[in-house]
This record gives sequence, C-alpha cells and structure tokens, in this order.
Amino acid sequence: MKKRRATAEFSLSFLDVICCGFGAIILLLVITKTVQPQIIEASAVKLEGRVARLQEQLFEIRGESQVLNRDLNARREQLSQYLERIAILQGQLAATQSRHDSLQVATTTSDIVTEQLAIARQALSEEQKRLQAQQQQARNNYIGGIPVDSEYIIFVIDTSGSMFYYAWDRVLKELDAVLSIYPEVKGIQVMNDMGDYMFSRYRGQWIPDTPARRSAIMQSLRNWNVFSNSSPVEGITNAIRTFYDTDKRISIYVFGDDFTGTSISQVLDTVDRLNRESNTGKQQVRIHAIGFPVLYTQAPGQQNSVHRFAALMRELTYRNGGTFVGLNDFRP
Repeated sequence: MKKRRATAEFSLSFLDVICCGFGAIILLLVITKTVQPQIIEASAVKLEGRVARLQEQLFEIRGESQVLNRDLNARREQLSQYLERIAILQGQLAATQSRHDSLQVATTTSDIVTEQLAIARQALSEEQKRLQAQQQQARNNYIGGIPVDSEYIIFVIDTSGSMFYYAWDRVLKELDAVLSIYPEVKGIQVMNDMGDYMFSRYRGQWIPDTPARRSAIMQSLRNWNVFSNSSPVEGITNAIRTFYDTDKRISIYVFGDDFTGTSISQVLDTVDRLNRESNTGKQQVRIHAIGFPVLYTQAPGQQNSVHRFAALMRELTYRNGGTFVGLNDFRP
C-alpha cells in the first residue's frame, strides 16, 4: 500500500510541472503575437508617410526648377538683345567720333600733297588741233596746272571702303570737273584700282564720248562699290598694257587716298617699262593723280599709307608727263 501512494504523488507533481511549462510557453507566444505586429505596422505607416512627403517635395522642386529655367531663358534672350543694341550704339559712336575727327582736320595737308611740277607742253596732233579749233573752252592746254591735250582719257578710281564711304561725293564732283575740261574726246574708259571695268561690255575697248554716255558714267559711279586693295598699281598697269598706242594721245587720271603696296620703286620701274617713249622722246601716256586726304582723320601712326601714296603719285606723274593735285578736304 505504501508503494502505490508514493507513485501517485510523484505522478501528480510531474503533471503540475508539465502544465506550468506549457503555460509559460503559451504566455510567451501570446506576448509575441500581440506586441510585435503592432510595432511593425506602425513603422510601415510612418515610412509610407515620409515617402509621400518626400515625393510631394520632389514634385514642388521640379515645378520650381521649370519656372526658373523659363526665367533664365527669358533673361538670356533679353541679355542678347541688350548686347546687340550695345554693338549698334558702339558702331554709331565710332562713326560719330570719326565724323567729329574729320571736322577737326587741319588744312595743313596741302604742305604734303599740293606741290605741282612744271610740265613741258606736248606737241599736239593734227586731229587735236582741229578739235581745239572747234572748242573754245579747250584753247588753253593747261587748266589748273593739268595738261588737257589728250584725245583719250582713262579714269583709275580707288573703290576701297575709305574712299566709298567718306569721299565718294567728292570723287563724283572731281570726275565731273575733269570731264568738263575735255568737252569732246575720241574715247573714255573707267576702271577701278584693281583694273576692273565699270562697263564690262566695253572691256578692252574705248567708250564712245557722247552726252548720254557721260551721264551713264556718272550715274553708274554713284553706286560703284567693288573690291579694292587700296593700291592703284594694278589699274594703272592694266590701263597702259591694254590701251597703249603710239598713234593716240592718252591721259590716265588716278583717284585715290593711300598706297598699300610693298615697293614704290618697283611700281615706277614697271610703269617706265610699259609706258615706252616714242620717237619724240616723250612718254606716250600721261599720268595725272588726285589725292583725297581721307585717312588724315586717323591717328598719325595710321597715316603712313597716305604719305606713301603722295610720294608715289608725285614721282609717277613727274616721270609720265602729268600732274599730281592733292586736295585739302575730301568733302564736296
């Protein structure tokens, strides 16, 4: 009987221990299931809210950047317009300053370019004598110091920018004055200092001297703006090579303001070879020149080409029976 009681008591205690262990395990599971999901769910909600706010801020920043980009492009266009306007105003200011400087040019330029050399009279051909007998205005072979006894005249005109934009009205006036001292000639030709002809259909030929043709020359000259290298050498040599004739009395009139060539002596030697002397010992083609003091409005350091033009024309006209006239103003 004692053994059975001991066995029953041991079995009941063991059962109590087992139940308590299971109860502890169930309690741990309950605590785990009820607390941990609540913490995870709350964290997920917070993160989603933060992401939404960040996305909203991103959209706002993108919208602001688009507005700023539009403002920046508008500012750039406005700046471009301002820069263009500034460039135009600077050009106008430079033109005004140039005009102002030209008004202040002293008339002392005549000391450099107005020297005139005495020229021996050229014997007149029988045809020229007949023409002069019919033309009372041309009875004197010298007008203003320039011999006007030629039967054919060629104009070699500098068409560079300095001449065309500043002295062109005076060029028109001087060309008309030269034509007026030749009431009638056998032929006329007009080319620029590069040797390009004003009328291409008269290339290498004489233009007939008629009132209508003279008027056409003056009209065409008003807008004749072709390329020029500011050196009359090409035009002079082309005129002599093309029209030189021992049976004709020819005069070349050079209109220019500067000489940009490399050598004055080379030009003189070239013209000496081309303009060969006839049996009378005279140069066959007369060369006259008229200097326009356009570049004297520039700084003294930029006037070297003007002095070289004056030196070349004085010697060239002296060697070839002509006269160099230096104007003291390029305005009409």
